[in-house]
Amino acid sequence: MKKLIFILVVSIIYAACTGTTTATNESAQSKAAVSFPFTPAYSSNFSIGNDSDALVVLNSYKAWESGDMEALKNTLADSFYLDFPDGGKFMGTRDSAAKVAAQFRDSLSKVELRVDGWVPLHSNDKNEDWVSVWYKEIGTYKNGKIDSAYFQEDNLVKNGKIVFVGSHKQVLK
Repeated sequence: MKKLIFILVVSIIYAACTGTTTATNESAQSKAAVSFPFTPAYSSNFSIGNDSDALVVLNSYKAWESGDMEALKNTLADSFYLDFPDGGKFMGTRDSAAKVAAQFRDSLSKVELRVDGWVPLHSNDKNEDWVSVWYKEIGTYKNGKIDSAYFQEDNLVKNGKIVFVGSHKQVLK
């Protein structure tokens, strides 16, 4: 009787182990079989990127919040490009970007950022590193007016510097 129970227990453990492996393989096969209704113009082959890229981007946000334009400038690449939420564009050197940023930041007496989250991403097929950031910005102008908005921004990082920011904004009322 003891031998029968031992054989039964070993059989159940074996069946449980092989069943789990089969389910995992089936899950992987079904994932590969998904057919999407669109083909990406850029990429859909992303993996989690480097925290060091996220740190560069978050340091730029902290510099903006504190008004430290020299620190902000040091996070930017020599050539920098920005797509503003209103459709405007900036393309120039990091010095000119810092100058434009400083002029706008000077109109504000206070900036508060409430960062909801970020994710560093690596485009495997493009070999590019991105950091997406979601945050709320509350800006107080020197005349007392307060504006707040939610932002979602995609930052392209190369060699430890930000080369591009695509900014999307939802104004809060």
